[in-house]
Amino acid sequence: MNEIVAEFIGTFLLILLGNGVVANVVLNDTKGHNSGWIVISLGWGLGVFVGVAVAGPVSGAHINPAVSIGLAAAGLFPWLKVLPFILAQMMGAMTGAFTVWLFYRHHFNRTNDSAAQLGCFSTAPAIRKTGSNFISETIGTFVLIFVILYIAEPSVALDGGEELKMGLGTLGALPVALLVTAIGLSLGGTTGYAINPARDLGPRIMHSFLPMDHKGSSDWPYAWIPVLGPFAGALIAAAFFLLHSLIST
Repeated sequence: MNEIVAEFIGTFLLILLGNGVVANVVLNDTKGHNSGWIVISLGWGLGVFVGVAVAGPVSGAHINPAVSIGLAAAGLFPWLKVLPFILAQMMGAMTGAFTVWLFYRHHFNRTNDSAAQLGCFSTAPAIRKTGSNFISETIGTFVLIFVILYIAEPSVALDGGEELKMGLGTLGALPVALLVTAIGLSLGGTTGYAINPARDLGPRIMHSFLPMDHKGSSDWPYAWIPVLGPFAGALIAAAFFLLHSLIST
């Protein structure tokens, strides 16, 4: 398994389990119906755990375009690899979203609430305020990238002189799962905490053409916020990291 395949599979597993837990909670007649936000946050955290456990040893487990951009901006990942990683992440996210729809297709058709259906694919704000929604996504992603850059050890050498691959996997699968769970529980109430452009955009694309009864809009006017907000948060975290490195030297 090469790095690109690892990013595809890791992101696929993240979205399958992350959007899967949302579907289990919000769609009608599931066993987990109405089990609440804690279940969703924990499910997403465990989805990250699984994706990182699989992709971490191979690619570092970015499984998130904001992570790839943030690490590249901080000088810890080659820019040449950013686009291939993002394309693999997008394809993994779209495939994961399709699989969630396939798995829960009868429950989608029993759910009359089009917003609940969309929520199984992508995020939406609790209160639609463009500036505040953008700031929420920026701060949430800043926390994610900040922790990666300041707790991970990018210079640790493995046996044989091989460098440890930077990404979510450098924190370890369990710590990063707890980090994402904490972000969801504390900062997820305003926008649903995409903190990952592929996690939102890929499934939103799938929602736009998959067949579902009572299907509504894919809410494209909002879609730029969970894409650009995470990128902004990642770049701010990288700027802090570079400034601190400059001051330290």
